[in-house]
Amino acid sequence: MLEDAPMTEQDALVAIMIAVSASDENIRTSELVKMSNVINNLPVFAGYEPERVPLISQKVFELLEPEDGLETLFGLIRKALPERLFETAYALSCDVAAADGMIMGPEARMLEEVRDELRIDRLHAAAIERGARARHMTL
Repeated sequence: MLEDAPMTEQDALVAIMIAVSASDENIRTSELVKMSNVINNLPVFAGYEPERVPLISQKVFELLEPEDGLETLFGLIRKALPERLFETAYALSCDVAAADGMIMGPEARMLEEVRDELRIDRLHAAAIERGARARHMTL
């Protein structure tokens, strides 16, 4: 995804998390911590170079500026991401959105876009969403 390098599968997962976090125009610390923990601990990110995150973030922000930018971003993500990781991408998106304890407005709409763009079955989406909600409950 760097100017001359294609987006990797891991870049695509990072990009979708960043896009969900940025969808409400307020990237919260809890969302950044969630993304960092995911990148540092999940097997799907084994071997990923965390120093790529700022580069991917910048590219996501650039892509989201024009009116058709979201379509372009999803096109790049679908091109880079094997279909077997679509549910993983949706689960990571839900976890990032739920990290601050609330999913409302733009974030909810963005999750709906992610679900539609990645063709996540409604029943599977509901299970993924419920799991994210359960993991991020507060007392």
